[in-house]
Amino acid sequence: MNLYAVIMAGGVGSRFWPRSRESSPKQLLKILGESTMIQETVKRLESLIPNERIFIITNKVQSEEIKKQLPNIPVENIIEEPFGRNTAACIGVASLLIQSKDTEAVTIVLPADHIIKEGDIFRNTLEQAAKFANDSNGLVTIGIPPTRPETGYGYIQIDDQEVENSLYKVFTFAEKPNYSTAVRFLESGDFLWNSGMFIWRVDVILDEIKIHMHDLYFELENLKPHCFKDSFNDSLYTAYGQLRSISIDYGIMEKSKQVYLIKGNFSWSDVGSWEEVYQLSEKNENGNAFVGEVFTEMTNDSYIFSPNKFTAVIGLDNIIVINTDDALLVCRRDQSQEVKKVYDYIKHSKTNKYL
Repeated sequence: MNLYAVIMAGGVGSRFWPRSRESSPKQLLKILGESTMIQETVKRLESLIPNERIFIITNKVQSEEIKKQLPNIPVENIIEEPFGRNTAACIGVASLLIQSKDTEAVTIVLPADHIIKEGDIFRNTLEQAAKFANDSNGLVTIGIPPTRPETGYGYIQIDDQEVENSLYKVFTFAEKPNYSTAVRFLESGDFLWNSGMFIWRVDVILDEIKIHMHDLYFELENLKPHCFKDSFNDSLYTAYGQLRSISIDYGIMEKSKQVYLIKGNFSWSDVGSWEEVYQLSEKNENGNAFVGEVFTEMTNDSYIFSPNKFTAVIGLDNIIVINTDDALLVCRRDQSQEVKKVYDYIKHSKTNKYL
C-alpha cells in the first residue's frame, strides 16, 4: 500500500482578515506556534509519507510563498489552479496526477489550515483509515466527536454499529446548523463534526467521479495525456473554464453508497475564526490572550493581536482586536464569524489594497 497526500491550500481565509490576505492567507501564517499552518500540516506527515509523495494544490498568487515555506516538496508536486473551483475539481486533478505515477496509490486528502494535536494518534488514525480504504474500496472521512454545539462546522450522521474499531457507515451529511439544531446533533450522539479530511484509493475516487460527476470526469480524461508535461497548465486552464464550482461533499460524498467515517480522537480545530484562535491560545488570569505589547485595564476574556504597535484596551470584555500595519479589526468574540462580511465588502468596493 503506497500512501500519498494531497494538501488543499487554495483558500483565502476571509474570516482571518486583516491578517489573512490573498497573497498571505491563513495557511501561510503563523497563527499559533513558530511554524506556519501549512508547514505544520506537512510536518505531521513526516514519518508516514515521503515528501516526493506529497502534492500541494494551490493557486498562482500563493505558490511562490509555498515553495519557499516547503523547500523539500518537489516543485512539480505544487500544482497551481488557474482559478478556484472548490474541492471536487482540485481533488480530481490531484487524483489524476497521482494515478499517472502510481495506479495503486491510497491518497490522504487534507486541508492546509487545521490545528491538530496528538500527532501520533492522528497518524495512527490515518493508517487505519488507509488500510480500510485499500481493502474495502470505501471512501473514508474523519469525523471529530463534538465537544460543544458548534454552528461553524458541518456534521456527519453515522450508523451506531461499528464496521470495525472506530469505523462506521455514514448515513447523511448536514450543513452548518443553527444553534438549536447543533444542540440536537450533540445530544443525539450519532453526529460528528465534518473535518474535511478524506482517505481513499485513487482509482476508487476517480471511478466515483465518473459515476456522479460526468462533466469533471470528461475534463479529467482530456487532461490525462498532459500530466507532468509542459502542456499541463494550458490544458488545466481550458478544463477549469468548463467546470462548475462544487465541493467533494456535495459532488461525491453525499451521493456515494460506500462512504465511511473513522472517529478522530485527537484535538482538532479548523481554526475557522478569531474566536477559535482565542480558544486555543494561552490566557492570563483575566482570560486575555495577547500578541505584542499590550496594556489592558478592566478588560477580560479578550484576544488582542498587535505585534508592531503598542495597544491599550480599557473597559471592554469578550472582544477581538487585530491590529496590522494597514488595517484594524475590532469585534465581539461571538461575532467573529462575521469578519467574512468585511472581506466581502472590501472586495465589492474594489479597495483591493486591503485584500
